[in-house]
Amino acid sequence: MTVVASVRGWHWAVGAIVAPLVIPGSMEGQAPCCLAEGLAVAGQYQVAGLEDRRFNHEIYWAAMAPALVSDRVRIIQVGESTEGRAINAVTYGTGSTSVLLWSQMHGNESTASMALADLVNFFATADTSALASLLADRLTVTMIPMLNPDGAERFIRENALGIDVNRDARILVTPEGQLLKRVRDSLQADFGFNLHDQGSRTAGDDGLLVAIALLAPAADEERSWGPVRLKARKVAAVIAGALEPEIPGRMARYDDSYATRAFGDRMQQWGTSTVLIESGALADDPQKQRLRAINVAVLLSALYAIAQDSLDQVSDLAYERLPMNRAIANDLLLLGGKIVLGNSKPIRADIAIVFDDAVAGTGPRYGEVGDLAEAVAMDTVDVTGLYLHPYLEDGFLRRGAPVVLRVRREADPESEEVWRIGEVITDR
Repeated sequence: MTVVASVRGWHWAVGAIVAPLVIPGSMEGQAPCCLAEGLAVAGQYQVAGLEDRRFNHEIYWAAMAPALVSDRVRIIQVGESTEGRAINAVTYGTGSTSVLLWSQMHGNESTASMALADLVNFFATADTSALASLLADRLTVTMIPMLNPDGAERFIRENALGIDVNRDARILVTPEGQLLKRVRDSLQADFGFNLHDQGSRTAGDDGLLVAIALLAPAADEERSWGPVRLKARKVAAVIAGALEPEIPGRMARYDDSYATRAFGDRMQQWGTSTVLIESGALADDPQKQRLRAINVAVLLSALYAIAQDSLDQVSDLAYERLPMNRAIANDLLLLGGKIVLGNSKPIRADIAIVFDDAVAGTGPRYGEVGDLAEAVAMDTVDVTGLYLHPYLEDGFLRRGAPVVLRVRREADPESEEVWRIGEVITDR
């Protein structure tokens, strides 16, 4: 018997893993540069010491230090966090178009910070790159990596005051939010990139795990398309078109309802054409190193299009055709099996499972149990005809309890084991 499911786009199977699904298709708006170039840059200029996505302020800036001695980039301290950690801006180029990028305003969203480190290294050390020279001549690129270092210290979303910095754009009470607004105003930035990570339990219309989600945020309640937002949509279309060959079917678009407290929406309102880029997850990428490289390619593609002043020629369709970003409640569903609890008669019931770290697929916990035929998860395993043997400390299968579970051929606890989840995750 074979047990197979495919929702993330990877098959779960008893005994073997099958090749990933590929969704064919292409989109208008693809830039002539820089997917291949960007992925090559990401490999050649990757900054060492950031292989684990959990790092703090000290580790990050120590890893960046060798690149920052170059006179091609300029680093200045633009402020301090609530707890007094330095918040730095790194600038490259002297062109007439100003671009502002900021990452990790949520302290546990570090993928883009890794990518910005690689970009800084590229800008600082690429002696003969025509792309780097073009960007330097036409753009002034200002990067604020790790805007929320206090949150990064604890790997939490909020800052040291317990405030979500990305919900502080209206009243500006946090030092991190204040300095971001101040930097934007001093630059009068033409373009902005709001760089985040999203939860891994997100999918598009096909149910595939979203790797990159995009948004050209609204600047008002009416969600009108003024010239500032229209430029942002063009940039988002460039990104979507360039990235489609690399992660087909794994991009999505956020709902564009106006969020008056959010920095992306306010940036648009203040006159900076801003794109939100959210890094989701990919199979077998628990430390988001592939997504790190994809971010480098995404940003170089967008910067190139801006530098070429070619946005008017870009079709919006690559962005508009993206499916909406949908939240999914569960990581895993086990459907059709019979649960064996102690000496009781096996019962037909489904089990939902969520992971403490959904990106890494670790820390499984029980969700809902029962008839889950209409439930949605990132992965679904059909265990019809098999028996689920949970190992329970107190004999009760409780929501939130850690999962240690064996799938066996029979109700007998000594029967053949065909699949397991608990201490180890297999067949993923």
